[in-house]
Amino acid sequence: MASKRTHRSRYGRYVGGPDPLAPPVDLAEALDAIGEDVMSGYSPEHAMREFLRRGTRDQQGLDELARQVAQKRREMLAKHNLDGTFQEVKELLDKAVLTERKRLARDLDDDARFAEMRIENLPPSTAAAVNELSDYPWRDAEAREDYERIKDLLGREMLDQRFAGMKQALEGATDEDRAQISEMLKDLNDLLTKHRNGEDTDAAFEQFMDKHGDLFPEQPETIEELLDSLAQRAAAAQRMRNSMTQEQRDELDALATQAFGSPELMDQLGALDDNLRALRPGEDWGGGEEFGGEQGMGLGDGTGMLQDLADLDALSEQLSQQYAGARMDDLDLDALRRQLGDEAAVDAQRLAELERQLRNRDYLQSDAQGDLRLSPRAMRELGKSLLRDVSQTLSGRQGQRDARKAGTAGEPSGASRPWEFGDTESWDVTRTLTNAALRRAGEPDGPAISFQDVEVQETEARTQAAVALLVDTSFSMAMDGRWLPMKRTALALHQLISTRFRGDHLELVAFGRHAQTMEIAELTGLAPEWDKGTNLHHALILANQHFRRYTNAQPVLLVVTDGEPTAHLESDGEVFFDYPPHPLTVAYAVRELDQSTRLGAQTTIFRLGEDPGLARFLDQLAKRAGGRVLAPELEGLGAAVVDSYLSGRNLGGSNWFGASG
Repeated sequence: MASKRTHRSRYGRYVGGPDPLAPPVDLAEALDAIGEDVMSGYSPEHAMREFLRRGTRDQQGLDELARQVAQKRREMLAKHNLDGTFQEVKELLDKAVLTERKRLARDLDDDARFAEMRIENLPPSTAAAVNELSDYPWRDAEAREDYERIKDLLGREMLDQRFAGMKQALEGATDEDRAQISEMLKDLNDLLTKHRNGEDTDAAFEQFMDKHGDLFPEQPETIEELLDSLAQRAAAAQRMRNSMTQEQRDELDALATQAFGSPELMDQLGALDDNLRALRPGEDWGGGEEFGGEQGMGLGDGTGMLQDLADLDALSEQLSQQYAGARMDDLDLDALRRQLGDEAAVDAQRLAELERQLRNRDYLQSDAQGDLRLSPRAMRELGKSLLRDVSQTLSGRQGQRDARKAGTAGEPSGASRPWEFGDTESWDVTRTLTNAALRRAGEPDGPAISFQDVEVQETEARTQAAVALLVDTSFSMAMDGRWLPMKRTALALHQLISTRFRGDHLELVAFGRHAQTMEIAELTGLAPEWDKGTNLHHALILANQHFRRYTNAQPVLLVVTDGEPTAHLESDGEVFFDYPPHPLTVAYAVRELDQSTRLGAQTTIFRLGEDPGLARFLDQLAKRAGGRVLAPELEGLGAAVVDSYLSGRNLGGSNWFGASG
C-alpha cells in the first residue's frame, strides 16, 4: 500500500449554484396554484407548502418523493438480515473441520485420535468453536488456510464497519498491510485524542493525511470533515449492533477476539469509538432496526445499510418540511440522488428553485408579524392569469374575432407598449416593423413578424366608470363552494380595470353581517367566518358613497350574492338581523338600491344558487332598478361579471376580448 497522500482532479455535477443549463421553472403554474389555495382561505405559507407537496405538471412533489423514501426503507428491512458474517464464518469453519476430519481419518497415530476427540467435542456455538480452535495444531494445510481466512474475514469486517470499503481493500492483505492498518489506527486515535483535548491539530491532520491519505478515498480536507465521515459510519455500526439479538451480540463479541488473530485490533477500534462518541455526541448512537429478510449481510455491508437507513430517515424529515424554519434548501440532494436516483434529485432541485424564486422575486413577502402574504407583484401575475381565463371564456362563448374599430376604447396617447393577450388597440406599425427588423438581424431564418415584435398604441379612455363590485361573504358562500369563484372574479375584474381602464374607479365591497370596503389583497386573503347575516343594505350604502365621489363617471353596480338580505344597519349603526328576511330589512335594501338608480347606476345582479324564492326576489330588485339578473355557472362567474362591467360602461363587453386564437 502507498503511504503518500494523493490529490486527484474529479469531474462532477455543477455545484456553483443553480444549474445554468437547467430549463426555467414554471412560476406561473406555482402562482396559480398558490393563489387558488390562498383565495380558498389558506395562508400563503401553507399554500406554498401544499404546492411543493403536490408537485407540478412535470415534477414529482414532496409527497411522492417521501413515499418512495418510505417504500425503499421498508424494502431494505424486509429483504435483509444481519446473519451474513455469522453464516460466512460458519461455512468456513464447517469446511475447515470437515477437511481436517478427512485428514485425521487417514492418520493412524494416537495424536490423531486425540485430535479427533477434540474436533468431535467442539461447542455448538460457532464463536466458541472458533475460539476453541485458536491453538489447534492443524494437520491439513487447506483446513488451516480456511481457519486463517476466518480470522482475516473478521478483521476485515471489523475494519469495514468503521472504514467503508476496507473489506475489499484488505482482501489478500499481507502482514505488512495489516501492520500499516494498525499503525494508522494508532495515529488516528492520537490525532483524535489531541483534538478532543482542545489542542491545535491542523498540522497533525496534514501529517496524518500525508502518511495515511490513501486509506481515505473521500479525501477529507479538514479534521472536521474526517470526523463527520468516521462518526457517521461508527454510529451506524453501533446501530447495527443494537439491531442484533442478544445472542448475535454475544456471538459477535466472542468472534471479535479472533479478528486478524490480534486482540489489539479491537482495543484500537474501541478507543476510536470512544473518541468519536465524545467528539460527535449528536450522532444517533442509540437507534436500532428490525430486519426481517432472508438475505444476510456482513458487518460492513450491514453498517452501510444502516447508514443508508439514516440517510432515508433524514430525507423523510427533510421532505416533510414540518419543522420550524423548514426550507427546500435543507434537502440533501446528494443523499436523495444516492437513494432514489437522478430523476428524484432533479425534481427536488427544481422544487427548491421554485421556492427560492417565489421568495427572492418578491412574490411572497413577510408582514409585520413575520407571516407570509402574496406581494402586489404576485397579485398582478395571478390577476393576469385569471384575466386570460376570462378572456378565453368570453372569446369561446362569442365565437368571433375582435370586431371593434380602432379608437373605440379611447384616443391615442402617443405612446406605445408591447402587445399582450387581450389587447385590441391599433398596432403601432412603425415600432412593430422596427422590432421585427432588429430581431431578424440576429435570427435571419425567423418569421417576418412574430407576436413578440408587435407594439400597440396606448389609448386614453374617453369615458370613465365608477364601478362597485359587491360580493356576498356570508358563510353560505363558503359552504356551497362559491368562495373561490367569488374571489377569482374580483381579482380578474381588478386586473382588467387596473391595467386596461386605469381611468375607472373600482370599489370592492364585501358584505356579510355587515359590509366593508377592501383592497384586493385583503379580499383575496379573506377567510370565511361563521357569522349570520347578509347585509345588502350596508353594501349598497358604501357603493353609493363611491358613486358620489366620482360624479363625472358612469356608475356600474355589480352584485354577487347567494341569499336574500337578512340584515340591515339601524340609525345608530348597529346591525339588525332576522331570518326569514324582515320586511324592514328588505325595505332598507330597496331604498338604497333606489338611490343607486337615481345616481344612474347600470345594475347587474349575479344570482348564485337555484333557490326559487331568491330568484323571484332578485328579479324584482333588478326590474325596479332597470337592471338585470344573471345566473351563471360558478366557472363562468368571472366572465359574466367582466362582460357586464364592460357593457355597463358602454364599451361592448364581448368585443373587448376577441377570440383566443
